[in-house]
Parts: sequence; C-alpha cells; structure tokens
Amino acid sequence: MLELKNIDLTTDNSAALFVKDELVDVTFAETAGDLVSREGPNRFQAGDALITGSTGDRWSVSRDRFDAKYLPVAPVEPGEDGRYRAKPLPVLARQIGEAFTLARSSGGDVLHGKAQDWVLQYAPGDFGIIENARFQRVYRRI
Repeated sequence: MLELKNIDLTTDNSAALFVKDELVDVTFAETAGDLVSREGPNRFQAGDALITGSTGDRWSVSRDRFDAKYLPVAPVEPGEDGRYRAKPLPVLARQIGEAFTLARSSGGDVLHGKAQDWVLQYAPGDFGIIENARFQRVYRRI
C-alpha cells in the first residue's frame, strides 16, 4: 500500500483546484470522542462539528476550521445544530490510482484511501481523503 508523506499538491502537476457544493447536517460535539469515517478515525474535541454529508458519509471538523468552511442555512444560527452549506472555497485535489494512506495532519489521524480515491489539500499540512463516487457528486473543477 502506498504511504503518502510530506506531500504538497501545490507543486503537483496532477493536482487541480475544485470546489465543494453540498448541504450537510451538523451537530456540535458535547464531549471529546471519535467517529470512524469511511476513510478512517476522526478524533474530535467538545465543540467540534460532527458532519453527515449528502451521501450519508460522516466526519468531524474542528470548530475553528468549520466556521471558516461552512455557512448555516436559515433559520439556523452559527454554532447551532442543523443544516449548513459548504462555502465555495477552492481546494487542491488529486486522484490516486492505488490504495494509499495519509495522515490528516502531522501526527494526526491516519486515513486510508482505495484506488481511485482523491487526496484533498485544504492548506499546507492539512489533508483529507474522499471516495471517488462521493468526490464526483459534490466537487466540481474550477
């Protein structure tokens, strides 16, 4: 299995910019814990967002990152449980042709991708993995 380490999609000619278009359901964690997404473990702290995407996938996002990436859908107010829309923020993405692993961040949870899944780079050292079928449904190239 391919182990991706120290990657930077900003210098990768196979990567491109995409934006996410998705409504999600969100609850905010009352206590620390973890959930297992399709790609692997997601540890979270009290206050972090626990997200269920339009395809039923679940993952967590730290509260500070969540507020920068999602907007509440009225009548929901910021920080309340409910529906949110992903902001159309560009993200670098690259499809990987074989099974692979990648840490979400330095020392963070290790995620597992299957052949044809996508690596997302939100910022330097900040990564995600998304299944190809889900990627095709919620991301578009810009």
